[in-house]
Amino acid sequence: MRRSRTGVRAAAAAAVAAAAALLLACANAEPPPRYDPVVEDPPAIDAAQPPSLAELVVPSAGAAMNAIVYAPGGAGPHPIAILLHGYPGNERNGDLAQALRRAGWAVLFFHYRGAWGSGGAFSFANALGDVGAALAFVRGIDFGQRFRADAGHVALVGHSMGGFLALAAAAQDQTVGCAVSLAGANLGLFGRAARDPAQRAELAQAFGQQWSAPLRGVPERAPLDELAANADAFDLVRRAPALASRPVLLVAGARDPVTPPDLHHEPLAAALAAAGAERAESLVLDADHAFSSQRIALARAVIEWLDTNCR
Repeated sequence: MRRSRTGVRAAAAAAVAAAAALLLACANAEPPPRYDPVVEDPPAIDAAQPPSLAELVVPSAGAAMNAIVYAPGGAGPHPIAILLHGYPGNERNGDLAQALRRAGWAVLFFHYRGAWGSGGAFSFANALGDVGAALAFVRGIDFGQRFRADAGHVALVGHSMGGFLALAAAAQDQTVGCAVSLAGANLGLFGRAARDPAQRAELAQAFGQQWSAPLRGVPERAPLDELAANADAFDLVRRAPALASRPVLLVAGARDPVTPPDLHHEPLAAALAAAGAERAESLVLDADHAFSSQRIALARAVIEWLDTNCR
């Protein structure tokens, strides 16, 4: 059956009117309510794609690393933050992971090989390899589809030894978008101290049973021996030129006795500036090594910086 020209014009006019009405409705619609992800829960939840938590394993050199994904709600795609703990990882920064999820980041937290029940044996070199394995894992199509994640926007966020790993891995892998170091340890400094008999005795207490108990496959002298043998390779100051092109955030605690800012933070910040790192920023909070008194300030600084520089 043929439609008359008048009928066609009427249908077209109706379609235009419907489209105009839809545009007007969208223009007059209330914008989604804003909220502060650092201290507030989302005001609305996508019932079809709500926030979730998944327990899984990340493969690394044939071993299974225990991991958790904090998946944000909504269709995404969500940028990805890999959260790296320290040595051995008593402070897991779960509050930061939760805040990052509320801010729309898909967060992967995992334990290195030989740490806290993960398979394999722990070493500093192995942990650096584990970060590479985690990067490959989140860039896989399965991770992206399951957690509605954006493999093109990946940030490394590390605390203490994890800060070293975040920066060292970013220096090795130029596709890492951003790196954040929180009370980061320059392991090269510990390595040089481990070469000195007087300082080694002091370090031995710190790297002894209290710190290494949750680690597997670590002989008593192994951590200090590995640090001493790799003092130059583990020196983050030497890696500053490789980090100069990327956004980097260094956060230190002014009262940190483990990685004092004058030894671990300030020399690295100066080296990045000397290397021409225009997108490197540094911040010192009035806090200890775990930022015990500044958790809200820490989360706010990290999230605001990530949202500005890494999305």
